[in-house]
Amino acid sequence: QVQLVESGGGVVQAGGSLRLSCAASGRSFSSYAMAWFREPPGKDRRLVAAIHWADGRTHYTDSVKGRFTISGDNTKNTVYLQMNSLKPEDTAVYYCAADSTGAREYNYWGQGTLVTVSS
Repeated sequence: QVQLVESGGGVVQAGGSLRLSCAASGRSFSSYAMAWFREPPGKDRRLVAAIHWADGRTHYTDSVKGRFTISGDNTKNTVYLQMNSLKPEDTAVYYCAADSTGAREYNYWGQGTLVTVSS
């Protein structure tokens, strides 16, 4: 089995920073991409940032561009999300995900880590 485990969440004051980490355990696998999603209270889970391993291409949702940075190591199936200049609207449960299908399907998920940004 494959397990993804997020860490680094917590409570931070607006304007502060957090660094989220995601590590895989269990059986080995190769991912084409890994990503971070977030689920604010009462809202749908949406993509925040993604990294495509083949060329290192990254994607960010507009609301976090310039503030968040995704990075990782595909050989270890690890991914990080550096979050700076945090805003209250960034409050959400953050999930890491991996695509091992090559079909843009995120088939492995972590259980989430809560980020709370106080105003």
